[in-house]
Amino acid sequence: MKKLLLLLLMFAIFSPQPTLAQTVGGASDIFSAEDDDLNIGGDIFTDFSEDVEDAKVTEDERFYRYGRFVSFAVGIGLTTFDGNRGIAYENSPPTIGLGFTFFKDFQTALNLGFAYSKHSMFLPEKVVGFPDPTPGSIDVSMLRVFLGYRYYIDTANLGTAITYSNPYLVARLEYWYATNKYLDMEEVPNDTGGGLGASMGFGLEFPIEIKESYVGVEFLFHTVNFHDKMTLKYAPDTANGGTFGYEDLSGNAYSTMLYYVWSW
Repeated sequence: MKKLLLLLLMFAIFSPQPTLAQTVGGASDIFSAEDDDLNIGGDIFTDFSEDVEDAKVTEDERFYRYGRFVSFAVGIGLTTFDGNRGIAYENSPPTIGLGFTFFKDFQTALNLGFAYSKHSMFLPEKVVGFPDPTPGSIDVSMLRVFLGYRYYIDTANLGTAITYSNPYLVARLEYWYATNKYLDMEEVPNDTGGGLGASMGFGLEFPIEIKESYVGVEFLFHTVNFHDKMTLKYAPDTANGGTFGYEDLSGNAYSTMLYYVWSW
């Protein structure tokens, strides 16, 4: 037992002791580790901000290399109506259209342009607005200008066929200008007027040559406040025994357009 105590005493005497500097230095390391969390440039918020900025720069570079910047489209299609306007009108295809698209990035774009369609209406009997003579044939021309927003759906994780169809959703603000020309009553001036409208729908763009040319198809539903929407002009002239006519010309529009698209 005495030998064991002697050995422990000798170990305690001759073992190296830490210096004051080492002791202070160790304490400093503890505090410096805590200070690192408080240093500007080393916190998680700054690191997150740098990651976001780097990702945005990478995405911009990818868009400048692979994206489209502007497109020009020429199209033909069909415009139809429902409600009383759909019953009254005979449609005269094709509808023709012209549009420009300005891409902000891979998924969003602004779209502006115009479309023009022809229709006709025939009134074989006297109506409230024309008790004499019978109105007969009426030629209807509709010009609409629009400003739209497109959102191209991210199809990276979908099938190849869907990816190459470039599907998008579209919403547009429109102004429709309608002209009614009375072919059988040349002395009656044309009835013209405009109406504000909106439309929404979807489209597809199939590449012929990627980034350069596409074939596109677009389907839209339109709601328009036509100037003659609630007119009684074409209502049946019941006072004189008339039975044929339309109480109003309410109704929504539908359009299907096929486009050829050039892109840069």
